[in-house]
Amino acid sequence: MDRHQALRSLQNQPRLPLAFLPTPLLHPPHLQEALGPSAPHVLLKLDEWTGFALGGNKVRKLEFLLGDAPGRVDTLITCGGVQSNHCRVTAGAAAWLGMDCVLVVNGPLPDPPSGNSLLMRLFGAELRSVPSREDRAPAMEEEAERLRRQGKRPMVIPLGASTPQGALGYVLAAVELDEQMRARGGRPPGRTWIFVASSSCGTLAGLALGMTLLGRQDVRLVGVSPDISAQVMLADTVEIARGAAALLGWPGDLLPDLLHPEDRFVGAGYGIPTPESEEAARFFGRHAGVVLDPVYTAKAAAALLAWIREGRIPGQDTVVFWHTGGTPGLFR
Repeated sequence: MDRHQALRSLQNQPRLPLAFLPTPLLHPPHLQEALGPSAPHVLLKLDEWTGFALGGNKVRKLEFLLGDAPGRVDTLITCGGVQSNHCRVTAGAAAWLGMDCVLVVNGPLPDPPSGNSLLMRLFGAELRSVPSREDRAPAMEEEAERLRRQGKRPMVIPLGASTPQGALGYVLAAVELDEQMRARGGRPPGRTWIFVASSSCGTLAGLALGMTLLGRQDVRLVGVSPDISAQVMLADTVEIARGAAALLGWPGDLLPDLLHPEDRFVGAGYGIPTPESEEAARFFGRHAGVVLDPVYTAKAAAALLAWIREGRIPGQDTVVFWHTGGTPGLFR
């Protein structure tokens, strides 16, 4: 099977339409001015506007993970932090489909609930708190077994919906971006650098496979970590991308020099702002009216600003900042 056949086979994958697509690809003129005359051309890909359940990148993944769920599943089970964007969107999808939802979250639940934790409750989810990240996966299996004994039909969705099937949402997103770039006058000269937050790695894996199937040898994907090391990010991304490729019948490898994992902006840890991320949030807010969340997108934007200021991206190249959503994280 060649690349074009693999892309066409995306249309045969079960998919539950949830997102408002395509999401906008915009050029922020005043952000460009603030970056200075030698900066590369900057575009914003706004997946915060996928819309469903307050949007974000998880909506695209759930479209494929839940493609054949209606009729065979009555309860969704997943996990994350107490302010997880993924848990919020999963709870919204369960409510939309008339299903129950159990969310296993690590850490104490906020009282009163706020941010994503409040939205999970509004969507009718049952929340179970566990002490640590390591406790989440076994707790999900315990919940699934408990529900099966009651005659229910649960579906366990792994962290971040970052499975090969979920990554197909971002293979399709890569095609969407490519079409939008062509509509703007064709693929730009030089390289295109895409900056995206990456933790559970499904978004980055889908984009990597999509750009490979499109033959975009001019693209460089900079996955910016909020918590994991660059080595783990690279390994997890390749593993998920290979699984997604198998679903599409593609036996090849990812393009060489495509993935550039970046872990210098983690700071003190997951969900903890850094001076660089706070400055990036102010910069994007002041010069583009774009809201960044403190967990993912602000750290990805901090990396983007640093790479430009360090001269790592030539002025003739193009930068795409892929905004993965997460605005409720500001209100925790």
